[in-house]
Amino acid sequence: MAVTGIGGVFFRSADPKALLQWYKQHLGVTMEGYEPWQQAAGPTVFMPFAETTDHWSDKQWMINFRVDNLDDTLSTLRQAGIAIKTDAAWDSPETGRFARIVDPEGNPIELWEPPLE
Repeated sequence: MAVTGIGGVFFRSADPKALLQWYKQHLGVTMEGYEPWQQAAGPTVFMPFAETTDHWSDKQWMINFRVDNLDDTLSTLRQAGIAIKTDAAWDSPETGRFARIVDPEGNPIELWEPPLE
C-alpha cells in the first residue's frame, strides 16, 4: 500500500466561503464546487514537529505552499496589505527561501521557494 500524494487539506473555519475566496485571491488556491485545485508536481515535506515548537503560532498546524518566485509573490501580497515575516536565518542554498503570512482567521502559512537545482 503506497500513498501517492496529499489528496486534500481540511480544516475548520468561521466563514469557509470567505476564507476560500481569500486563498483564491491572494495565493491562487482554488476550489470550484467539487473541482479540486490542480497544483504543480513537486516535493512535499511531511514532518511532525514537537508539541512545544515555536516554529509557528499556537495553532495546531501550519501549511507550506511552494512558490516559483518568492519575491514576486511577496510583492503582490504586500500590495494587498498582507503582513509578511521573513528571516534570513530561515533561508539557505540547501533548503531554499521562506516567508510567513497568516490568513484572515489567524492560520499560519509558510511560503517556500525551493532551491535551484
